[in-house]
Amino acid sequence: MTMDAVFDKLKTLQDILSEKIVLEQQIQEIPKLLTTQDELLARMKKSFIEKNLEYEKVKNSEAEFRNFLAEAEAKKEKAEKNMEFISTQREYEALDKEIKDAEKTEEEYRNKLLRETRALFELDEQMKQSQALIEQQEDELKERRKGIEEEISVKKEQMEALLGREKNFTLELDPEVLFKFERIIRNKMGRGIVAIKGGVCMGCHMILPTQFANTVRQGEEIVFCPYCSRILYYEESEQGEEDFFYDEDSGSLSDLDDMEDDDYDDDDEEDEKLNIDYDE
Repeated sequence: MTMDAVFDKLKTLQDILSEKIVLEQQIQEIPKLLTTQDELLARMKKSFIEKNLEYEKVKNSEAEFRNFLAEAEAKKEKAEKNMEFISTQREYEALDKEIKDAEKTEEEYRNKLLRETRALFELDEQMKQSQALIEQQEDELKERRKGIEEEISVKKEQMEALLGREKNFTLELDPEVLFKFERIIRNKMGRGIVAIKGGVCMGCHMILPTQFANTVRQGEEIVFCPYCSRILYYEESEQGEEDFFYDEDSGSLSDLDDMEDDDYDDDDEEDEKLNIDYDE
């Protein structure tokens, strides 16, 4: 298979892999749409449980005040009956005080009972509303989950179709190149193979050394951009290539290393000169 055919396969494969990656992300993200509704439902149920506990507490308090009220009423009634049997002023005053205290206690417990009864009614209404909202939210969540499952099923079918197309384009390609190629596409926003025009990588827009650019231009092997790691292929620039492929005017990737070595040698010579001067 010629390199031109390889590049054509990689360009088509790039579109397939990009679409596959998007589908993978969507399949992973779709269930997260339920997270907010699940959290809302959980908060509603927690609130309902808390209200139910409060309702039971108020209910017990109401029953307690009802008993206290009954005791106060019985005590007052007993004192009023005893009025018929008093014979002295002192007994009258004592019973009168007992009746008044019983009335005061009765009134106090009656007010407390009324307050608790109202609170009990309000809590009961709130619980009924909460229960209705919870049931509504559960129904909506059930329908939403069903819709999401269907949506994921459709996308998985699309994924299977893409995998079939992908397989057709990967049979004759180097597995190592394919592995690097897909990783590049995942990291480079869906672009794993780009043209080189006028000595410039169209992926990262970096100027490539002339020797390296000529290697790409010859199209005899798969070459990766040294800056962005994308696979490169040659494409004629509109203004031509005359201004970009003069070996004497441009460097190569190895020139960068040579420059660093030269700087290192200059530093060594300077250090050596300083040491000689010091010794003298």
